[in-house]
Amino acid sequence: MNDSTYRRIQESPRFQELVSKRDRFAWTLSAIMLGLYLAFILLIAFEPQVLGTRISPDSPMTWGIPIGIGLILSAFLLTGIYVRRANGEFDRMNLEILKEAQQ
Repeated sequence: MNDSTYRRIQESPRFQELVSKRDRFAWTLSAIMLGLYLAFILLIAFEPQVLGTRISPDSPMTWGIPIGIGLILSAFLLTGIYVRRANGEFDRMNLEILKEAQQ
């Protein structure tokens, strides 16, 4: 592709929409993950006894373990959500923009 093609793509309203949607979605997912980590750290700082409480009186496992594992799994889940949308809607929009620019 040449410079004029790149310029047409950058000036395209559909490209601007794609960038806006993708950025907004990525920032939203990032904010959710940051909020989860912040909540976990605040829980450790101000209510550590919650994480140190045994799940049941007979269990050696405390609530900190499943909550920590849940935090890690939430990162995988949010990544999967992003990848699914990126491979679907965002890739479809990208192909349409490229076809439009090459005409």
